[in-house]
Amino acid sequence: GAVEVSVRSPVACWFSAMLYCFGGSVLSSLMLAEPPVAFLAKGTNIILASSVWYLVFYCPEDIFYRCFAFLPLRLLVAGMKEVTRTWKITAGVAHADSHFKDAWLVMVAVGWARGAGGGLISNFEQLVRGVWKPETNELLKMSYPVKVTLIGAVLFTLQHSQYLPIARHNLMFLYTVFLVVSKVTMMLTRSATSPFAPFEAALGHMFFGLQKIPSKVKGEGAASSNGSSVCDPSSSEQHRDGVKKRQAKKTE
Repeated sequence: GAVEVSVRSPVACWFSAMLYCFGGSVLSSLMLAEPPVAFLAKGTNIILASSVWYLVFYCPEDIFYRCFAFLPLRLLVAGMKEVTRTWKITAGVAHADSHFKDAWLVMVAVGWARGAGGGLISNFEQLVRGVWKPETNELLKMSYPVKVTLIGAVLFTLQHSQYLPIARHNLMFLYTVFLVVSKVTMMLTRSATSPFAPFEAALGHMFFGLQKIPSKVKGEGAASSNGSSVCDPSSSEQHRDGVKKRQAKKTE
C-alpha cells in the first residue's frame, strides 16, 4: 500500500517510501553487521521505486493511483508482491546460513526480516515522517503479513537444514500459492481477519489459558463506580458552599 504522507517535505516522504520498500534489506543488513545502505547500490531498483513513489503522490489528477485502484489490477499486483515475499524469505535464510552455519534462530530472524522488513521497520519509518504511533508496533500486535512471513521463515529454515522432508521448489510453490490465495481472498471479501485467527485462539487457550476477570472483582468495580457517582454531587455541593462562604467573608 501507499505510505501515508504526514509531512510536506518531499525528501522525507521519499526516504520513508524507500524504507518501506527496502526495509527488509536494511533490517537484515543490520542483523548481520553489514552496511544498511547497501540497497542504494542497486540503482535500477531505486529508480523504479522512486518512479512509482512519484507517480503515486504527484501524478496529476491521481491518474496513476486511480489506475491501480482498479480491482483486477490490484489483485495482480498483490499476487506479484506475495511471490516476491517468498523469494525474499528464501534469500534471507540462505544469506544468514552463509554467515552463521546451522544457526536456526539467526536464519529465521533474517528470513523474517527480509520478507517482512517493511512492517517490522514501520515505527522508524513513521518517525521519519514525523509520526509516532506506538500502538502499531508489529512486535506487540502482528499483522497478517508479518505473521505469515514468520511462519514461512520457520518452514524454509527447517527445509534448508534438511529437517523438513520436502524439496525446496515444492515448498516454495505451495507456500506461494497459499500466500496468493489468502491475499486475494481477503481483498475480495474485504476482510481484515487473519486466516490464522482460529488456530491462534486454540493455541492460546491450550498453552496460556484464558484470563477472565472474576465476578467478585467486577462487582466491586461496579460498586466503586456507583459510589463515585453518588459522592460526586455531594462533593460538588460542598465545593459550592465553600465558595459562597469565602465570597461572603470578602464582602464583609
